[in-house]
Amino acid sequence: MRTLNLLLTRYHWNVRMKSEIPQRICIDMDEVMADSIAEHLSRYNREYNDNITKADLNGKWIWDVVALDRHPRLEEYLRSDDFFDVLDVMADAPRVLRALQQRYEVFIASAAMEVPTSFNAKYRWLERHFPTIPATNIVFCGDKSILRADFLIDDNPRQLRRFSGEGILYDSPHNIAVRSYRRVHNWLEIEALFLNEK
Repeated sequence: MRTLNLLLTRYHWNVRMKSEIPQRICIDMDEVMADSIAEHLSRYNREYNDNITKADLNGKWIWDVVALDRHPRLEEYLRSDDFFDVLDVMADAPRVLRALQQRYEVFIASAAMEVPTSFNAKYRWLERHFPTIPATNIVFCGDKSILRADFLIDDNPRQLRRFSGEGILYDSPHNIAVRSYRRVHNWLEIEALFLNEK
């Protein structure tokens, strides 16, 4: 009987502890927190006197609409020292992210290995615009399937495919035709999904 009581006590303690652990949300940086498409288009249009818009990218990546011989230049923009330093912040992101931190364990997960020269600039950008995120909650990786979280908010369906939690697709021109994930169009919808339902 004593063994049964001990097991039941441990079980109830474990259930109580699990209910007190906040759920974990990982949030992508580019095209979720930071408007990297706008900066990429701005640099390209300025240099080549072109007028490609986000609407032109519906269902496509910028690489799909720019001539092949200009792809090295697109890559150079990404690898420039200041590209990730000057990105605009997505509307409402700082306020909603602070509110999420009150209820959830929040991590920023960037596939920075795609542009390894971006680490310092991305870190500076996060420090400047999202000072409530501790450095310990910033993850620079390549394949986000390594993340252990309840949710991943990302614009890239490739990153959501192998993620073990629930993938939430952040709306971006290139993913407009993707239907396999719950979609959010902006940070107000993130707020409604994670904060207003509780």
